[in-house]
Amino acid sequence: MLVISKNKIVVNVFACLAIMMFASLNAQENSEVKKTFTIENCVNPFSMDNTIKTDAGYQYWFADKSFLDGRTLKMSVVAPHKSTHAPHKHVEDEFFFILEGTAEFYLDGKTKVVEKYTSLYCPSNVMHGISNVGDTELKYLVVKKYE
Repeated sequence: MLVISKNKIVVNVFACLAIMMFASLNAQENSEVKKTFTIENCVNPFSMDNTIKTDAGYQYWFADKSFLDGRTLKMSVVAPHKSTHAPHKHVEDEFFFILEGTAEFYLDGKTKVVEKYTSLYCPSNVMHGISNVGDTELKYLVVKKYE
């Protein structure tokens, strides 16, 4: 019997929607640049073999900077009571979507603790960060467009 977890369904649906949105926007914005999209390059199942180790856990790029025009979809996994990095800011805005665990979201001097299935938005040039304040892994998706 095939068993699919709710989290896998959420990740796959979110990843598909983000990639479809990115592809649609890219086609509208860059009609002169033709990239051929195939079933092989539009489907990216998670694989531990393709993760990138970080000091706090690991990350997996569902769509990296080269897939479209800098728009990305990444999953970050953070060990209990760790952070990927200190609060920071950058030109690009970004969205986070919590898949599992308990996160403390820092935004412009304030913090809020959030649980799974919560989205977070970081405006351009505003200090922000995410820490794992739980006793289990924190998994979240990052949607961001690099310049």
